[in-house]
Amino acid sequence: MLCSRTMMVIVTNRIPVAEGYEPEFEDRFSKRIHLVDQSPGFIRNEVHRPRPKKLDHATGAWTDNTEEQGYYEVKTWWRSFDDFVAWTKSDFFAQAHSNRPPKEMFAGPSKIEVHEVFLSTDLTGDGAGADDAS
Repeated sequence: MLCSRTMMVIVTNRIPVAEGYEPEFEDRFSKRIHLVDQSPGFIRNEVHRPRPKKLDHATGAWTDNTEEQGYYEVKTWWRSFDDFVAWTKSDFFAQAHSNRPPKEMFAGPSKIEVHEVFLSTDLTGDGAGADDAS
């Protein structure tokens, strides 16, 4: 089913984690205290593990891309950008970010990206697209 969602935004923090620190980085997120989840306008949170791959367009084969730094992505979905900004100014935000990891955990600076959802394709609960119902 195609849905139009003009107000929703997704904020992505792209984080280059240094080699060998991946388990510790993931453990920190697994044990997070879920303060963002309680924020007004918060919809969803996901943490994505990098799997650097490259496609050989001539053969259609996928291989590991060992030449490129993979980035973890921490994504939060918000009802509006203003809701996200309010979260970043909250006491909960300060508390959630108070236990900083060691600098060595990162292979470089992180990058924040903000996207507004203007179109989304969702599946119904049974795994079939809404248009597939007969």
